Amino acid sequence: MKSPLLSLPGAVPAEGVDEGVAAHYGDLFREQRALADGAGFVDLSHRGVVAVTGEDRLSWLHLLLTQHVSELPVGEATEALILSAHGHIEHALYLVDDGTTVWAHVEPGTQEALLAYLESMKFFYRVEVADRTADFAVVHLPAGSIAEVPDGVVVRETAHGRDLFLPRADLEAYAEKAGPAAGLLAYEALRVEQHRPRLGFETDHRTIPHELGWIGTAVHLQKGCYRGQETVARVQNLGKPPRRLVFLHLDGSDVHLPPHGTEIRVADEGEDGRKVGFVTTSVRHFELGPVALALVKRNVPVDARLMAGETAAAQEAIVEP
Repeated sequence: MKSPLLSLPGAVPAEGVDEGVAAHYGDLFREQRALADGAGFVDLSHRGVVAVTGEDRLSWLHLLLTQHVSELPVGEATEALILSAHGHIEHALYLVDDGTTVWAHVEPGTQEALLAYLESMKFFYRVEVADRTADFAVVHLPAGSIAEVPDGVVVRETAHGRDLFLPRADLEAYAEKAGPAAGLLAYEALRVEQHRPRLGFETDHRTIPHELGWIGTAVHLQKGCYRGQETVARVQNLGKPPRRLVFLHLDGSDVHLPPHGTEIRVADEGEDGRKVGFVTTSVRHFELGPVALALVKRNVPVDARLMAGETAAAQEAIVEP
């Protein structure tokens, strides 16, 4: 779904899964600085929006999600996952309940599969699920923003800022008041700095929550059964995840950022060294320079010098080995 804000001056369209919104508006670092200072907004209107209504919405979702939501207070933001039977991550939901409806935004293009799964699990519960992507656009206001939120708009507030579920018809008018606009690259640079994983970027077909540090933030360890819980409990109680998320400081002399999927090797093992992981997201940060998130094997020493393709990288542990 193409955003009308691509008509703003300087807008350069994003590509891939983020197609439909602006990657930037002509000055990536200025846009990052604005967000870091609590100014401006980010157009996330390409993200899917799912709504769950009905008397049983919270108790029903509690059975399906990794998060404890049966008594979720009105207006309190949370995030949750849906796992496969083997504990691999299939969906990530960013939730808030407004008293009558649970609103969630999800990765672009994943809402159809998510709704199909939710519909298949309704059984006798008094719930209705709906894809509201065509009617509502997600807009992000950074932490510290004093931008006005229109009356009646559902807000999901976290330490990283506020996500607005804005009527799509109001998006252009709101942008005129909430500016300056910041593109998705600026938003992603701050996400990487904050070590926040993203479905489809930091995950692959075999990722489990422990590898990304999602235990506690998106996975509640004291709740009842849900699909994939056996894997979560086994790793938590008996072992360690096979991989771990790391933060990489990349060699700033390299002109090109290593793209998603770039193989990571231990530098001391040379060009023919074994693959120990891959780059998940790489960005240029306005203060830190070129940095990235990556998944590496758990047994890679924390102090090991790494190579992301041809780019030298120093690691900081996010998930402890």
